[in-house]
Amino acid sequence: MDKVQLSQEVIRLHADLCSALADPSRLLLLYALADKPRTVTELTADVNLSQPTASRHLRILREHGLVRAARQAQNIEYTLCDHRILDALDLLRAVLRDSIAHRASLISE
Repeated sequence: MDKVQLSQEVIRLHADLCSALADPSRLLLLYALADKPRTVTELTADVNLSQPTASRHLRILREHGLVRAARQAQNIEYTLCDHRILDALDLLRAVLRDSIAHRASLISE
């Protein structure tokens, strides 16, 4: 694989990861997993989603390597694969917050 192909593949993977983050419910699920592993039942209560909806979003997050599932007795617990994803999301929130503040200052002038 040459350098151009490698660069294109990295960009494709980046876009694919971003598509997994492109839903508010999936962002809420990721933040809900910040402190500890949780079952689908716990997650549905935390983020106010139905069980089928939460399971569908967790499947997408799992397919993109953002969460992992492990059986614990009769339950399946979900955990973050890499907590740095929350750092990245927090950085995006900071950019958004600054952008909103800038827009607000333009309106008030």
